[in-house]
Amino acid sequence: MRLKIAHETRYSFSEPVRYGLQQMRKTPKSYRNQKVVSWETSVIGGKKELQYEDQHRNTVELISITPGETELLLRSEGEVELEETNGVIGPHESLTPLWLFDRQTPQTKPGPHVRELARSLHGREGLDQLHALMSAVAKAVKYTAGASASDWSAEKVMEAGKGVCSDQAHVFISAARLLGHPARYVSGYLMLDDRQSQEAMHGWAEAHVDALGWVGFDVSNDQSPDTRYVRVATGLDYAGAAPVTGTRTGGEEESLSVAIEVAQQMSQSQEQ
Repeated sequence: MRLKIAHETRYSFSEPVRYGLQQMRKTPKSYRNQKVVSWETSVIGGKKELQYEDQHRNTVELISITPGETELLLRSEGEVELEETNGVIGPHESLTPLWLFDRQTPQTKPGPHVRELARSLHGREGLDQLHALMSAVAKAVKYTAGASASDWSAEKVMEAGKGVCSDQAHVFISAARLLGHPARYVSGYLMLDDRQSQEAMHGWAEAHVDALGWVGFDVSNDQSPDTRYVRVATGLDYAGAAPVTGTRTGGEEESLSVAIEVAQQMSQSQEQ
């Protein structure tokens, strides 16, 4: 399947910006099941200073805001081809050691609720245990748009019993690590069945399984990723894979709008 993606992020500031830098992780990379056919980033109100790979092999673009601007527009678009692998990404290939993904972070920090969730899955093993964990998290944490807070840990999400896709992924990652599985966060694009337009990137988790390597688990949809999913960035948690992070001086109040479109790109034979 070939997907066509357009991702626009617009920042508006109440006062001119004196200085600003943004780190952008919106660029997919080619993997075993994913081929980037084309990808381009354009910037209005700033410029692309450089591009590099971070410790997780994510493509990072460093964008500076032009001094005096009151608006920054970041637009990325391209096409990606996907092959079905039932969520299996394969062996760990990174300078980051696999054991690092056993480490909990402030966003995945477990407490009594997460530990009890993990204990309930003892007796299961490997892939079966992880699929059961995905379904257990989906049952314990209901997907609720807007029901989240930036300081929520996995334990706070369990206490609330609701959250967005990143919250559900953090609970899965936290419990998977307790069960002895290295786990990481994934940000990316998802083609929805009912619409093309979206207001945010999607987020899910991957856990490492002996003999298979990394395998994806999307708690929000209670399934492993298929050809509707485009992987963009990975990290120990959302913070390491966030689409845009940055700093600035000046600008005062900021407003943000995001517009994403993901659609299947039809071949010429399909269009006729």
